[in-house]
Amino acid sequence: MTPESRAAEFDAADPLAGYRERFTLPEGVIYLDGNSLGALPKDTPAALTRVVESEWGEGLIRSWNSAGWFDMASRIGAKIAPLIGAAPHEVIACDSTSVNLFKLIAAALQMRPGRKVVLSEPGNFPTDLYMIAGLEAQGLAERRLADRDKLAQALDGDVALLMLTHAHYKTGALHDMVKLTRAAHEAGALVLWDLSHSTGALPVDLNGIGADFAVGCGYKYLCGGPGAPAFAFVAERHQADLQQPLTGWFGHAAPFAFSDDYAGAPGIDRLQCGTPPVLGLAALEVGVDLIAAIGVDRLYGKSQALSEFFLESVMAHDVHLELVSPPRSTDRGSQLSFRHPEAYAICQALIARGVIGDFRAPDVLRLGFAPAYLSFADIAAAARHLAEVLAWCEWQRPEFHQRAAVT
Repeated sequence: MTPESRAAEFDAADPLAGYRERFTLPEGVIYLDGNSLGALPKDTPAALTRVVESEWGEGLIRSWNSAGWFDMASRIGAKIAPLIGAAPHEVIACDSTSVNLFKLIAAALQMRPGRKVVLSEPGNFPTDLYMIAGLEAQGLAERRLADRDKLAQALDGDVALLMLTHAHYKTGALHDMVKLTRAAHEAGALVLWDLSHSTGALPVDLNGIGADFAVGCGYKYLCGGPGAPAFAFVAERHQADLQQPLTGWFGHAAPFAFSDDYAGAPGIDRLQCGTPPVLGLAALEVGVDLIAAIGVDRLYGKSQALSEFFLESVMAHDVHLELVSPPRSTDRGSQLSFRHPEAYAICQALIARGVIGDFRAPDVLRLGFAPAYLSFADIAAAARHLAEVLAWCEWQRPEFHQRAAVT
């Protein structure tokens, strides 16, 4: 049986197949980059039009009250909360992942006086490491990196915070959140999880594992659009003691009292900083509602099936690439990554055929499997295209070696 015939059977039995129609996908494109930028939900343009033309155009500034703009960050955060195993009052949708990382790293350091070490791993997503470096340059932090198999041993009395990404951005490899959170707590450290490559695709239970803090991205699997607001999680037990380092007016207990002195808002609202981006939040809410309606457990099951089927399909086409993702689907996020010295050119050759993946330096071809809108037929076709690009050496064409700004 060919991959195409097997794909037809899988699609016919797929309970999520109908959700594909809820997204805008260009004809002739197989989109394997939803782990970088999610596809556009069809309801998003209408939602933005309503906010722009009615709420902004007609309601003007009155819409902060009448249309609920003022409460958007906490309302959307509460909708994200069940997707990550948190309570509604523990999550806020605001700022970017980078800014939220800075806020929570700084807050964690204040909560562990006498300790300055922030422990992470080499090869973590760069912005996570850059945020530590920024605080280190101010003398507030000390960066320590340990390979993932040595992280538990690196937890000593100097570590204030363990900061890791649940699903590695390049390989998709998953950390054992339960084991590492427990080890950090036993060493007296706090834990900050970056869920940017997990939320909306993988089951996460922050309260179940006793997590302290988390951040996540709104524009990958949550389909909030390019540059969508991110989110932050603070466990309820820490909210009273949390000192927000970016003391902006929307994190004030009474922002419209216009006091000269800062007084942090109670609870998770303290994590806000500047004025919320209403248009970005409006787009994010559509994506969050859609992903929540599908259900993370169902999305995860299909994600595993898609990646396993892709591996079977490339083997059927006798494709030989070095897999750098964990071979078992239970050990990786919703992606597969392959190493090749000409990975960039191969990626560009695939894009020219309408198969959109991405490249991660120095030599990784990364293919994401967003289960909300991908079909098994997409996967079979993508495997065939990859086989032909390699067999016919299409990647050798000069135009596929010219590096663009975004890879």
